[in-house]
Amino acid sequence: MSFDSLTSAYRPVRRDTPAEYTVPPFPSLFWPPQDSTIILYELDEMWKFTLFWTLILYGLFHLGAVGVAVLMQGGKRMSSWKYLWLVPVVYALIAGAEALIAGTLVGLIVGATYIVGNFTMSTWIPFVWGWVNVLVLIVSSFRIQGGL
Repeated sequence: MSFDSLTSAYRPVRRDTPAEYTVPPFPSLFWPPQDSTIILYELDEMWKFTLFWTLILYGLFHLGAVGVAVLMQGGKRMSSWKYLWLVPVVYALIAGAEALIAGTLVGLIVGATYIVGNFTMSTWIPFVWGWVNVLVLIVSSFRIQGGL
């Protein structure tokens, strides 16, 4: 018995998935948002879309931060430019690790909530949750003054 036959036998299938359903290509954002013609049905699709959006948005925001960090070195001595190439590499590694963790956790939790509630997910929901992940990262980067 092959591994594929074992995994296909135990793959959860939603009862409301149409027979002619195909997985929409990424990003599949439609406009206006009220025209919900592109829908995600399976948990792995919901997770992938959330993870991809989180990776993209974390990458963009970390790219902006590293751009500011490199520009701040503009008036410094030339010896400080020697190791400056490491800054984008470190930022990219940090962004990738943070996005992998945040996108996976949020994608699985939100996807499981939609599955348990027997809802279908618009392709805009992973996009919004990617932004939520970035905004949580930004807010958590500030020190909170005052006692909680």
